[in-house]
Order: sequence, then C-alpha cells, then structure tokens
Amino acid sequence: MDTVEANVMDTLLDNPQPSLTRSSRALACMLGGAIGDALGAPVEFFSLDEIRRRYGDSGISRFEKAYGRLGAITDDTQMTLFTAEGLILSNVRREYAGEDLAVTAIYHAYLRWLYTQDTRSQAQLIHQHGTCSVIDGILTGHRDLFVQRAPGHACLSALRSGKMGTVELAINDSKGCGGVMRVAPVGLAYADAEKAFRLGCASAAITHGHPTGHLCAGLMAALISRLAGGATLPDAIADATGILMDYDSREECLKAVAAAVELSHQQDPSPERIETLGAGWVAEEALAMGIYAALVAGADFRRGVLLAVNHSGDSDSTGAIAGNIIGARYGMDRIPAEWIAALEMSALIQEIATDLMDQFGLNE
Repeated sequence: MDTVEANVMDTLLDNPQPSLTRSSRALACMLGGAIGDALGAPVEFFSLDEIRRRYGDSGISRFEKAYGRLGAITDDTQMTLFTAEGLILSNVRREYAGEDLAVTAIYHAYLRWLYTQDTRSQAQLIHQHGTCSVIDGILTGHRDLFVQRAPGHACLSALRSGKMGTVELAINDSKGCGGVMRVAPVGLAYADAEKAFRLGCASAAITHGHPTGHLCAGLMAALISRLAGGATLPDAIADATGILMDYDSREECLKAVAAAVELSHQQDPSPERIETLGAGWVAEEALAMGIYAALVAGADFRRGVLLAVNHSGDSDSTGAIAGNIIGARYGMDRIPAEWIAALEMSALIQEIATDLMDQFGLNE
C-alpha cells in the first residue's frame, strides 16, 4: 500500500453517537445537503475577498438572499430530489423492475428535471422520450421546481443529447461536481455500500463521462450508505475508499480524499486552508472539500457547512456535500431548527426523504 492509500485508511477520532434510526439520518442528510446548498447559493460565484467585503471577516454566516429569497436552493438540491424520485419509482413501477434498471429510472427522473428547466423544449422531450418518462413523476407537479438556479452545463447538454451516458460509454469527458452533489439519495437507499458505489457511479455517468467524475460520486454514495447505517466518519471513509481500490482510474479521487484526511489533522481550519484542496468545480475537489469540512466540524453542523461555503469556489455544491455528510452522521438534532424552517421547499424535501426510506424498507 503506498503513502496515499495508507493516509486514507488511517482512522481519526470521532465522537460516539447515540443510536439513530436510518430514517432519521436520511432526513438529516437530505435537509443538511439542502441547507448547505442554500447557504452557499448567494456566494457561489464570489471570491473569498468579495464574500468578506459583503458579509464581514467571518464570511457568510446565515441565509442571505439568492434568487430573490432567503434559504433558496439551487440545481444541486433540485437534482438530488430528482435522484430520490428516480429511486422511489424504481421500486414502484413495473418497467423499472430489477436492480439493473434503477439507473434507467434515475435517468428518466433527470429528464423530468430537464423538463422543468428547458421549457422551450418540453414538446420535443415528450416526443423523444414519451410522456411516462418525461412528465409522469412525483416532482413535476411542484411548480416551484420550474425555476432555473444556475443549472450545470454538463448536466443540461448531456440530457439534451437524447442519449444516456454510462460508465462504459461516456457521454462526454466532464468531471464536474454535478454527479457528486446529487448522489446522496443512492447511499441512503442502499444499505449495501458496494451496491451504492456501483449505482452512484452509474447515476453520475449519465451526465459526466470522465472516470473521476463518476468514481467520486460512487465514493460519496458508499460513504453516505455507511454513515446512514451508523458508521463513524473515519470508518465510512476507509470503507468507501476500500471499495474504490477495486476500480481503475481511481488515482485522482483517491489523492483528493487522502488530502482532505491529512489536512483535517492540522489545526485552525479556515477558508484559506480549505482552498488548498481546490475550488470545488470538479468532482474530486468538491468531494475533498466536503469531507474535510465534515471531519473538522465533528457534530457541529453549523461550523461544518459554514466552513464548506466560505471560499472562492463552488460554494453551494461543497456546502451541499458537507451538509449531506454531517447530517447522515449526526442526525436531525444537530441541524439548527431556524435553518430548517427558513429553507425553501423544506416540507417537500422531508416528504421525499421519508418516501425514499419507506420504499426501500429502511424507515425503521
């Protein structure tokens, strides 16, 4: 085992946590990701200097206005909800029967997301894919989702192509973070972390063809799977990384996670320190930044998500990833109630998370 692999496998201190149900962790994971997304939304395209000029030396510390309101979610949470919808329908509809077709259900859910975003092409989408695939879901009845919140170019262009990208047949060469920031529901739905890893890769490959783009999503899904089952974060990182070791083209993802773990051992977390991991626009950087923020924050949800969004980069995506991880690890009690209350579509997010657990028989 080389130095990078040894660093990733090292265990870290993690406070013991009273027993939580998987459904409670799932709810906190989904809400936590959405809150991290909403905290990062106003500063997604700002430099750290600009963030501090606008919000003070400590940076952004609460919901600020984005898209005309406080607590606004972005495309990150929209696509996370559609990932969950695809998984739910994979258990409900006969045409998706069988594990291998779960990714098809997710693809059709992403087409429904595209239907909400690309309103000028709705008729073409229906003609190309059929009404059942494009309209007949859970979420297309919610008009609040028919708003554009800086949707990613790779996601839009891949879905507009009319082809479903796969791990074997890449749709493009993108390794943007769009596959990682939406994959948490896969980890919540599958208690088997290896299965979660495989489907996480497949769901990301629908729109992101670079191996790093989908391997980082697979690792994130496996990480959430283990956390939702009660593992500590260091153990979940070690387990997910162990699964990654069976895959080719793992080097970028592995090194990024190792860097996050190593950095977490250093004192005085800061925006400048998290920026040494990157800006978060690509998959491995976003994953590393989210993991780092979660490691140094421990059970302090507020500290973790604020660290994850105060930097010169893709603040909403790194905030979403950190929020998913901390929520899945520590549950609802660690998330500030005022943030849940002010979050856009909070009730819908909770409904979808509960439905996901119900459908997969994990709502104990």
